[in-house]
Amino acid sequence: MIDRLIIKGFKRFKNTPLTMRRLTVLTGLNGAGKTSVIHALLLMREAIKSPTVMLSGPCDLQLGTAEDVINWDSAGVVEFRVEENGTSFDWTMNAPTGEARYLAASTTPTVPPLAFKSIPRSFTYLSAERLGPRGSVSASALPPDELEVGVRGEYSAQIIETTGGKPGLPDRRHPEADESSLLKYEVEHWLGELTRPLAVEAVHHAGADAYALRFQTPDGGQWVRAPNMGFGVSYALPVIIAGLTAASGGLFIIENPEAHLHPAGQSRMGVFLAWLSSKGVQVVVETHSDHVLNGMRRAIGEHDFLSPEDAVVHFFDGEDDAIQELHFTDRGSISHWPKGFFDQYQIDVMALGRLRRSERSNGIRS
Repeated sequence: MIDRLIIKGFKRFKNTPLTMRRLTVLTGLNGAGKTSVIHALLLMREAIKSPTVMLSGPCDLQLGTAEDVINWDSAGVVEFRVEENGTSFDWTMNAPTGEARYLAASTTPTVPPLAFKSIPRSFTYLSAERLGPRGSVSASALPPDELEVGVRGEYSAQIIETTGGKPGLPDRRHPEADESSLLKYEVEHWLGELTRPLAVEAVHHAGADAYALRFQTPDGGQWVRAPNMGFGVSYALPVIIAGLTAASGGLFIIENPEAHLHPAGQSRMGVFLAWLSSKGVQVVVETHSDHVLNGMRRAIGEHDFLSPEDAVVHFFDGEDDAIQELHFTDRGSISHWPKGFFDQYQIDVMALGRLRRSERSNGIRS
């Protein structure tokens, strides 16, 4: 498990250390650097594959040129360091020219941490731009035991069709289940909590080499194609599948897991991610949802799924390199609550309260 990530000379980061835990939450203002942390991890992964690190293409990245990603004070060099169990792993990347659309990796770990090795499902990244409801999606040529959900969740249906009928990982059974069951049923259990109770089925269109999803409610109604089920189900499904199939000791990065989910579903998503991180999968979450955060707090304080010391929140408040590190208590509280940190609900309620008091003082009925 990664204990610490140091980013030097990349985008807004001159020399920034970040504590990492089993569950690492990135939150804060838009454009303050949260996604850049994820981009750093993605480029580190790409550098292990090839010394020529493309800035556009892999993982749906569209980072532009070297000039766009290198910090102005870095003299054209980007450095990343991962610290894990007392061992440091270093990456160094250089820009041939400012207009180059790649970085040249001059230093990479000879034996990288497990999460960066070429092991199926050891490094999973789900973009904020996941696929919405589709009538069908193209198939992957990878064998079932190497198949991953894809950056946009595009292979979710194929995993269900090829692997859903097999037992899930023994350590990933639902916390309310007495024994492990088929992966498909584990997926349905969590999906029902995040969206609504549903049966899931994947259909293989052999002639077109494509897969399609369809859903059925518990009352035994007709099967419904994915485009008629809505965005929430399509966006949540790959998160669940990726989590239930991720390699133990691996890294799972997810952007905006709350997308298109109702508040109760967002809260349960927070519980799911915290529970998953207790199963040996290191989870990095970028979120703007106080419901997701509160679900994580309940997972720690109410359900005891995760020890508080195994989770950390990095709050990006937009002030230069100011990133505030927040921690959880054993009762699910937050160590401190800085200005701007999920306080908009209280701000709005207070404003409405002042408005009502003003109306009453002026003789106006609310």
